[in-house]
Amino acid sequence: MNKAITDGLALMPPAFENGLGPWSSGDGTPGAPGYAGDPNAALVPADQDFGGCLELQKTTATVKLRHTGDTPLLPGCYLRVTARVKAMSGNLPSVRIAGWAGGAGNAHVGGVVETGPSVALTAYGRVETVQAIIGTGTRTGVDMAWGTAASFGHFGIDLTGPTGGVVRIDDIEIEDVTSVFLRNMMDWVDVRDYGAIGDGFANDAAAFAAADAAAVASGCELLVSAGTYLLDADVTLGAPTRFEGTVTMPAHRRLSMTRSFDLPTYADAFGDEELGFKKAFQALLNYSDHESLDLGGRRIELTSPIDMQAAVNNKTVFATRRAIRNGQFNVVDDPAWATSTATSQASYDSGNPTMLTAVANIANIPVGSLVEGTGVGREIYVTAVNVGAATLTLSQPLYGAAGTQTYSFTRFRYILDFSGFAQLDKLVLDDIEFQCNGISSGIMLAPSGLVFHVRDCFIVAPKDRGITSIGTGCQGMLIDRCQFLSNESPLRSQDRVSIAFNANANDLKIRNNRAVHFRHFAVLGGSGNLIVGNHWFQGDTETTGLRSPGIVMIGTDVKSTITGNYIDNSSVEWTNEYEAHPDFANQYSFGGLTITGNAFTASDVAPWFSWIVLKPYGNGHFLQGFTLSGNVFKALSGAVDRVERVDTTFATLDNFRMRNVLVEGNTFTAVTQVSANPVMVQHDQATEALIWTIDAGAYLPFGGWARNVDSVVAEGMITGPAGERRSDMPFVDVEQGASKQQVALNWQNSSKGRVQIRLRMDNPN
Repeated sequence: MNKAITDGLALMPPAFENGLGPWSSGDGTPGAPGYAGDPNAALVPADQDFGGCLELQKTTATVKLRHTGDTPLLPGCYLRVTARVKAMSGNLPSVRIAGWAGGAGNAHVGGVVETGPSVALTAYGRVETVQAIIGTGTRTGVDMAWGTAASFGHFGIDLTGPTGGVVRIDDIEIEDVTSVFLRNMMDWVDVRDYGAIGDGFANDAAAFAAADAAAVASGCELLVSAGTYLLDADVTLGAPTRFEGTVTMPAHRRLSMTRSFDLPTYADAFGDEELGFKKAFQALLNYSDHESLDLGGRRIELTSPIDMQAAVNNKTVFATRRAIRNGQFNVVDDPAWATSTATSQASYDSGNPTMLTAVANIANIPVGSLVEGTGVGREIYVTAVNVGAATLTLSQPLYGAAGTQTYSFTRFRYILDFSGFAQLDKLVLDDIEFQCNGISSGIMLAPSGLVFHVRDCFIVAPKDRGITSIGTGCQGMLIDRCQFLSNESPLRSQDRVSIAFNANANDLKIRNNRAVHFRHFAVLGGSGNLIVGNHWFQGDTETTGLRSPGIVMIGTDVKSTITGNYIDNSSVEWTNEYEAHPDFANQYSFGGLTITGNAFTASDVAPWFSWIVLKPYGNGHFLQGFTLSGNVFKALSGAVDRVERVDTTFATLDNFRMRNVLVEGNTFTAVTQVSANPVMVQHDQATEALIWTIDAGAYLPFGGWARNVDSVVAEGMITGPAGERRSDMPFVDVEQGASKQQVALNWQNSSKGRVQIRLRMDNPN
């Protein structure tokens, strides 16, 4: 690179033999004294070493020689000034290259070095070469770094030291030596050429901005050469950027690289993948240039949880779609991952169902803590903490905790922890592997938010939880094509504690996922959910072993469907444990659930295991809209008694109020007692009787009563004692017997024969 050639810049001063008019004994600025007619200066036309040259007598402490012309100094351009000098007589002085830095409006640029290294003349007639390099950037070999404020200079030499000597000076040379520092054919702009210092202390933000502007204008790459650059301002880089050095920024300062927005570049920029990820996420939420952060397939080693809100620092609410994709987080064991547990006494009033009051030790209870105690349902978390009022806000009501008791509060540690946000909408995690390694949990959602989307991700070996919702940040959550791989596969099903995910809000879409050996695949506290095409399995090697629920549906009228899943060695459990008043009063009772087209299997389980378990936490509840159809049930290594049952730990169902229950079209293998509603029962009456008692109880799901008869059809002729034909129509009495699971056919006369009777355990509507 040579500006004199490429840009036609005039760098070389005129020769002395052309006259001394362009030369000044001052700074070279307009009005400064000149050498034309100066008695201490003379032209020598034919020196044996120099040819034409200038002879000066040193009469003052510092004798200046400056070219009065403006020698341009451009960003990225480096000039070398050379002078050849010899002493002729008298005292021997010292010589140095010197200049005057000029900027906008011909003003002097102060605070910069304007003299080069000094060379002492030690003998008469010996030629000494004096040189110095001047440029905008602070680089090794640059003697006078003037920054970008200087745009030109007046260059020459200084004679210092003793007075009274006479020296001769050859023509001064100024040449472009940029190629010494940069390649001859470069396609980048270096931040150092625009004044960046790179010592980790000087604020290089302005230099980065200037260099970036030049790179964008020229279509070049921006180069951050070796060094540590402090950027104490928000910086946006519009050019593709390459880092040989690193940057450091205060936490509240942001770096946006609009043409190099990916984790590899941010990791190079900050010299650390974890810090690079945090700063990239900060930029993702603060600038509109990008909708996604590409992790570039990189593996980020983590020794502590990432507080995602603290990384952004200036936002607690964000509602614009953003995505993080294509990488891996790998947890490295460290005390920072340790679970914290606090035990505190607190009071609960069911009239204020999501609040604990008079909480002791409240300052030690963090947001996101799992709440456990008597009368506390599964997966209830602390959503907010008010230390001054000594109150905790809970994600769900407590079914049986009225009064004062001691609670435990357990805070798991998550790779990505969004709980510091008040609300976070439309964040997508795509194609990411979370290697928890049995040390950490996976993802904690914000207390509030819409449409959090996790797709094509692996959550591997979480210590406690895969995905945790501590509030309504799961509203409309989508989980698609993800793998949840437990850290507890060697344990018995009943000994496992980890949960793949939970949710409190509504309208989830859980599709085409696979979950292995968790205590629960999902604990769902909302309604309007679609659980489609998933495979979860929770078996173990224990003979006639216990099995835990795979899906826990919490709520009464859940308006949800479980369709086309492979449900292996686990049950679907339906409860109302999130009600502060779990007895039936004026709320909807259990309804709105459709389970259809699923493949259920179980192996080597206790015979009383059932795939569908309804568990009311209060009295008076009933089914008011439920469909179980088109499913396949198969037991291996031993039969199970039936596919469905009621868990009466807390309460039974009100069988009188059952309505709109459809259980049909299912297939059963190694199931001792099939069930259906309505059910077609064939009854053979071998001896004539006025009343035929028909017991359908074994077929009726959930222990229901024989509430209605849809039809009675005689198969063949109904006859009397002598074989005479009976043509009368019997009437039906329902809810007969001690269990109310029988019906009675009442004939006008004693009769015998066969009937097909279709009966129900519900009212159809």
